[in-house]
Amino acid sequence: MKQKKNLKWIKTLAALLIIALHICPFYIMINISLKEMSDRSSRWIPAFKPYFQNYVNAMNTGNLGNAILNTWIIVFFSVMIVVVVGAMAAYPLSRHITRRNQIILTFIVGVMMVPQLSILVPLYKEMVALKGINHIWGIVLVSATFHLPLSIYMFTNFIKTIPSDLDEAAMIDGCSRFQAFFKIILPCLKSTTVSVIILTGVGIWNDYQFQLYFLQKPALRTITLAITTFFTDSRQDMGAAAAAAFIVVLPPVLLYICLQKYFVQGAMDSAVK
Repeated sequence: MKQKKNLKWIKTLAALLIIALHICPFYIMINISLKEMSDRSSRWIPAFKPYFQNYVNAMNTGNLGNAILNTWIIVFFSVMIVVVVGAMAAYPLSRHITRRNQIILTFIVGVMMVPQLSILVPLYKEMVALKGINHIWGIVLVSATFHLPLSIYMFTNFIKTIPSDLDEAAMIDGCSRFQAFFKIILPCLKSTTVSVIILTGVGIWNDYQFQLYFLQKPALRTITLAITTFFTDSRQDMGAAAAAAFIVVLPPVLLYICLQKYFVQGAMDSAVK
C-alpha cells in the first residue's frame, strides 16, 4: 500500500513538472510583451507596470494584421483540400482492401517519413515552373500536399470501422457511390475530421520554411515571417516580438480548447479502432 502511494506521488510530481515546463515559456513570453525595451530586469520578474505599447508596435511595425489575414487564408483553403481530398482518397482504400491498395497506403505512410527540407530544391524548381512563387495558391498547394498523407491515413483507419452495410443500404435507396460517401460516410467522420483540422491547421499556422521560400513579397508575409521582422542586424525589439507571438499563439490554443473533446476522440478512433 505504501509503495502504491509513493508511486502515485511520483506520478503527480512528474505531471506537475511537465505542466511547469509547458507553462514557463508562455509566462516569459507574456512577461516580456508587457515590459519596455529599457527594462533590464529578469524575465522571471513580473511586469508591475504593463507596457501595452508593444502590442500596438506589433500590429503596426510588423504589419501583423495583414500577416494574420494571409495566414488564415492559407490555412482555410489548405485544410479544406486536406479534409475533402483526404477523406475521398481514404474511402476506396478502406472499402476495397486489396494488395494494390495496401501498397498504396504503405507508400502514403512512407511519404510522411520524408523530411520536407530534403526535397526543397526540386520542389522550388517545380513551383517556379508552375509560376507558383509569390502566389497564395502556390503555398496552399504545397501545404496541402505535405499534410495529405496524415489525413488519408487517419481517415482510412476510421472508415474501416464503419460497416459497409451503410453504403449498400444507401445505394439500395437510390444513392450513387458518390452520394453515399457525402451523405452517409462523411457525417460519421466528425471526430476524425476535427483531429485532421487541428493537426493540419496548427502545422500550417506554424510553418516557416515553406512560407519563407515561396512567399517572398512583403505583402504576402505570414505570421511566422512577420515575427522575424522584429529581429534585424541593427535592432531587436523583444517586447514587440513577444507581443506578436502572444497574439499569434491565441487562435490555435483557443481552437484546441474548444475542440479538445473531438480531437482526443478522433485520435483514439483513428489509431486504436
